[in-house]
Amino acid sequence: MGVFVIGSLIRFDRDQYTWRSGSSQMLRAKQLRLGSNLFHFGIIFLFFGHFVGLLTPHWAYEWLITPGQKQMVAVTAGGIAGVVCFVGLTMLLHRRLYDDRIRRTSTYADTFILLLLWVQLCLGLVTLPFSFGHRDGSVMLQLSAWSQAIVTFRPGAADLIRGLDFPYHAHLVLGMTLFLITPFTRLVHIFSAPVWYLFRSWQIVRMRGGATTRPGPVARPGTQAAE
Repeated sequence: MGVFVIGSLIRFDRDQYTWRSGSSQMLRAKQLRLGSNLFHFGIIFLFFGHFVGLLTPHWAYEWLITPGQKQMVAVTAGGIAGVVCFVGLTMLLHRRLYDDRIRRTSTYADTFILLLLWVQLCLGLVTLPFSFGHRDGSVMLQLSAWSQAIVTFRPGAADLIRGLDFPYHAHLVLGMTLFLITPFTRLVHIFSAPVWYLFRSWQIVRMRGGATTRPGPVARPGTQAAE
């Protein structure tokens, strides 16, 4: 968590020109729009689903829903979002690996992070059958206790998830690894999500009658103004 926070701040302070998503849309737009939308819709849903589902204390929802019911809701909704995300990410990864121009202009870090996300997503989907085998919600409570112990820096967090099936452990380790490498990859662009864009006022480009709201470029002597 120290590397994640401090490393991201240092990168923003020293290397702002590298703080970007590294879009390859200009090289090949095919597959990008559909793949990117499916991936981002899925990953955003999964992120907030994990965030709320794991970090909400048990006492905050026990009056409304049982742990077993909560786990089934999480498995169902997360499974649907995971499949959507998997389809989109697979399209993006295929485009990155098999389009010659995009592959040549991609850095090793670009390809590595996509592969890592793909493996992490596969591990998450693999845990679904295991979760269906624990309908009492016990696994969900263990994972929640571990997550809350991690973010509050309480010792002994590892003891809370001893005995869980291997896919859960692999999913957790790789998830923490993603946080660790974020400051050194294109993942930092998640901090620059243009949320403000949803709330800004309308930008009037042209008034009725064809008149623009801003003056055109001023021509220099002997030249003609560009349209």
